Amino acid sequence: MSISEKTPRWQQELANAIRNVDELYKRLNLKEIFSDNEECHVEKAQNKELISEAIRQFPVLVTESFLKRMTPADSSDPLLLQILPTIQEVDKIPGFGLDPVGDSRAIFAPGIMQKYQGRALMITLGQCAIHCRYCFRRKFPYQQSPKSLEQWEASLKKLQENPSIEEIILSGGDPLVLNDRRLGQLLEQLESISHLQRVRVHTRLPIVLPSRVTDELLKLFLYSRLQPIFVVHANHPNEIVDDCADALHQVVRAGIPVLNQAVLLRGINDTTETQAELCNRLINLGVIPYYLHQLDRVDGAAHFEVSPEAGIKMIEELKQLLPGYAVPKYVREIPGKPGKTELK
Repeated sequence: MSISEKTPRWQQELANAIRNVDELYKRLNLKEIFSDNEECHVEKAQNKELISEAIRQFPVLVTESFLKRMTPADSSDPLLLQILPTIQEVDKIPGFGLDPVGDSRAIFAPGIMQKYQGRALMITLGQCAIHCRYCFRRKFPYQQSPKSLEQWEASLKKLQENPSIEEIILSGGDPLVLNDRRLGQLLEQLESISHLQRVRVHTRLPIVLPSRVTDELLKLFLYSRLQPIFVVHANHPNEIVDDCADALHQVVRAGIPVLNQAVLLRGINDTTETQAELCNRLINLGVIPYYLHQLDRVDGAAHFEVSPEAGIKMIEELKQLLPGYAVPKYVREIPGKPGKTELK
């Protein structure tokens, strides 16, 4: 792909993100996960087909920055496990489905949903900078959401007509995949809605594509009439290093409140020690550990699930190790409830 020298660095990095599982193996010096034993060639072929099906359902996508934080030749690296397709993804498990959090029932205008009093969420676009294999919106019908400002007009009018909504949540996909021009135009439209007071940005880009955090981006929010709040998504302390730590520090020092949401994931962050280190790294940068989510039961993610009982026990242990402000709330989203349900 030919990329102009004037293209921002973060967009170049996104364009060059890894989208091929074979390249992922090669870059990390990983042996092929299938057996080389000729006696197992039938099983090997079946596994390859299952992996291919998992990729067809949800393609591989990972940025260079996130890749560099993985340990080469370590097939159990906690960052790798978040983005590596597996044969378990094609299993049909009872209790897991396409819309585990009831997004479709909460849509009150194209691209906008309201689940909770006083706030609404915009599906700004369907694109991310990384494909997390446990993503609760991996099956979301993004094609049904508006794409241009013109297409958003009717939905924004619906928002204008609902004065009870004070906070707008930009989500997706990832809203920071929008370039500064389009993001600025969207903010202007939202600022014109008098009853809106806050704009919350749910984003993983400061974690997986830290170069997206620029002075220009921060100025868009700092100069806005709306009070900005960033909610980022890091699951493991190994994510909060190097350029990621620098990006988070930059947002915090700019004066924008930053909260973190993590997902409890089997074999990745399901120990008290790992969670304590994650919380400490966040707090040391001025990022508040906000929520630890019980896994949303989307098709393809059952192998990540940890029992609520184990999660509750871990939170109780964290309370013995960390100050209260450093312990996240352990929550589950239950469709139809007026807010997140705390597990305790």
